[in-house]
Amino acid sequence: MLSDKEMKKKFLLLAQKNPQKHYPFDALKKLDFERKKCKKCKKFFWTTTEREICGDVSCTESIDFIGNSPVKKKLDYIESWKKFARVFKKLNYEEIKRYPSVARWNPTAEFTIASIAAFQPYIVSGEVKPLTDKLVIPQFCLRFSDVDNVGITGHMVGFIMQGQHTFVPVEKYDTNNYLNEIYTWLDKGLGLPKNEITFHEDAWAGGGNFGPCIEFFSRGLEIGNQVYMQYEQKKQGYKELKVKVLDMGQGQERVAWLSQGTNTIYDATFPTVIKKLSKQIGFKIDKDLQNQFLPYSSLLNIDEAVDIEKNWRLVAKKMNLNVKELRKEIAPTAALYSIAEHSRALLVALNDGALPSNTGGGYNLRMLIRRSLGFIDKYNWDVDLNDVCKWHADYLKPIFPELSKDLDSVQKIFEIEKKKHKKTKESTKRLVANLDLKKLKEKDLLKLYDSKGINPEMIPGVKIPDDFYAKVSELHEKKAVQKAEVKNEVNFGSLTDTKALYYDDYSKVKFKGQVLKIVKDLVVLDKTAFYPSSGGQVHDFGSLGGSEVLDIWKQGSLIVHKVKDLSFKKGEVIEGLIDRERRLQLSQHHTAAHIVNAAARKVLGRHINQAGAYKDVEKGRLDITHYDSLSQNEVRKIEDEANIIIKKEIDIESKFYPRSEAEKKFGMEIYQGGAVPGRMLRIVNIKGVDVEACGGTHLKNTKDVEKIKIIKSSKIQDGVVRLVFVAGKAAMKEEESKGEVVEELMKLLDCRREEVPGRCSELFSLWKKVVKKKKDVEKKLVSDEKFKGEILLESSKRLKTQPEHVVKTVKRFMKELRI
Repeated sequence: MLSDKEMKKKFLLLAQKNPQKHYPFDALKKLDFERKKCKKCKKFFWTTTEREICGDVSCTESIDFIGNSPVKKKLDYIESWKKFARVFKKLNYEEIKRYPSVARWNPTAEFTIASIAAFQPYIVSGEVKPLTDKLVIPQFCLRFSDVDNVGITGHMVGFIMQGQHTFVPVEKYDTNNYLNEIYTWLDKGLGLPKNEITFHEDAWAGGGNFGPCIEFFSRGLEIGNQVYMQYEQKKQGYKELKVKVLDMGQGQERVAWLSQGTNTIYDATFPTVIKKLSKQIGFKIDKDLQNQFLPYSSLLNIDEAVDIEKNWRLVAKKMNLNVKELRKEIAPTAALYSIAEHSRALLVALNDGALPSNTGGGYNLRMLIRRSLGFIDKYNWDVDLNDVCKWHADYLKPIFPELSKDLDSVQKIFEIEKKKHKKTKESTKRLVANLDLKKLKEKDLLKLYDSKGINPEMIPGVKIPDDFYAKVSELHEKKAVQKAEVKNEVNFGSLTDTKALYYDDYSKVKFKGQVLKIVKDLVVLDKTAFYPSSGGQVHDFGSLGGSEVLDIWKQGSLIVHKVKDLSFKKGEVIEGLIDRERRLQLSQHHTAAHIVNAAARKVLGRHINQAGAYKDVEKGRLDITHYDSLSQNEVRKIEDEANIIIKKEIDIESKFYPRSEAEKKFGMEIYQGGAVPGRMLRIVNIKGVDVEACGGTHLKNTKDVEKIKIIKSSKIQDGVVRLVFVAGKAAMKEEESKGEVVEELMKLLDCRREEVPGRCSELFSLWKKVVKKKKDVEKKLVSDEKFKGEILLESSKRLKTQPEHVVKTVKRFMKELRI
């Protein structure tokens, strides 16, 4: 398949062969716009003036609205959205809330990069019907490829894309009407005179979809882009979408900037933050310098500049400066703007559940934090990123009130990252002392950052590439997706879907079904109550027609049973019997996973999300997103909260909803286990506690879980903590086994039950002195310390080992000490 860039280029050539078919000629002509071809870039554009240059900054080489806005009414950043929503409400568009910036519903992306991405892939593909076919949305987006441009060109990593979207059948799709609607906004809403607008013909491709588009500009600034998304790319060519889509996106930041005509886009986007930050660090922005620089700054866009050094020389020449002087003068202001911009992007991402880490998208978040801290260190500025985030949350409260609700968690995350950054700085000093700085190349700098987290700014005297952080982002832009084991597909012909009976009632362990197909030892029925391995839950055991069932899995919409010594034929109606005790235990562990997830969120904060899970008969495990290891006290609190939920005897509802309805009713937190395919979602609702899209077997009431014990907690990677737990009968067995361990420890240490932790602590201290430090001391345990509480956990803590290793450790220590 072609890349997005290749597809865009190919389709643009196709569209220009018959432009009247692809672009809204009628609407543009009725509005008195005339089609012309740009003398510089050779692209076609529409204007009401005599201009011969299209208006793109790459052709005009400057923007000229700073201090001289063509807009009649000045809109601040917040009002820019409110005005937009009011205009489109009159055009029968429904305003909806933003989707999270972390795209858990989308199997193809980690972050939401555009407003249309909120509706990809299922709504755009036509598989899922939207709740409304005409909407506007203030979607906060994240694009890490622009990080090096921040502070220089007016680009941002995090920005609000004001989206205008329709999802309609072919007969209702009208590009001329859509052009009239966006012109109504530019004219009546933004107050932009007709002679200040140019419309450009172009093409767009992304997410496997593409189509022609009309971009709209004013005075060198691209305000937005109306994409007529009508096609889907296939391995062989392309096909028309089932649902025709309008994808108009404009930057809220650009609307506010053009409207106000401020020095920079940052001054228009977060004015209160820039003022407070400047005052906090005692830095005064040179407005005269910015007035000269900003009209040409777009030429320094790293993504588009063919020769970035040449463009820096061009800008410096226009300002009567040499390049070195210009870079030196611009650098501190760019740093200030970058801190303000990065902190806002981080605030939204962290609020939406993302966490800094050394893998995946979290790597990019850590990059933003370290880049910001690097600027603070470089200029010795007295500023706390937590304060800056609080200022942003306050300013954005009218449109995003949720950003003010979890600032404590954001603060804790920053504190941990600052400690890590400090350690990196200390290790960098030692490392740099042994480096030949003159021989360091770009690949060396990238390796130092990737492997040791060393910002190039920490290394004195090195030349930092202009696109350094974009290249850092590229190293980790592919999301690591944990894939389940895939069975070899078997040809069962054109069978209808297998009806799954386990959704309705977990206790259904006896059923009858008709044999539709047998291939060797593999059987497909018309319906089955056997649960196939999926969603982290292992399959059931039992029998079909008296023959033992060895394995069950899903193949598309079919449920396949692997049967030993089968004794039935195609067409027969046979009885299925499921191991009742195994089904109950698996259901207890699956429901317990949801309860533990909810308990962890209550104890640790709203940033907790499921990062993975596994449910077997012996135990379950839940991986949660968290910025630090858990203390024993935190684990105990989570366990206590989980058991409180059990004791409340809360009803659990399992019900199917259309995807759009489920998202609207329960929110995007339903995607705890990652993206879930299909137009219908099964929602498991522990009322008032936890709501998730889940296909597993679940109990009817929390009381049926009986009890939860968390037996282990460990940090398995940056930003992910694993909790291993047991529930129901498995929890009772665990308690019995712990009691047996304590009894054995009492015998080994020759002490009473309450003395076990003290004796373990004393033994560990004695072992360190005698075995590790080779000291000659009396090998006698004399403590009579009293201790009440979790004996085994406290003993494991004092011995610095896991609970399951306590007896083994005590035996080893006593053997080495010859006690």
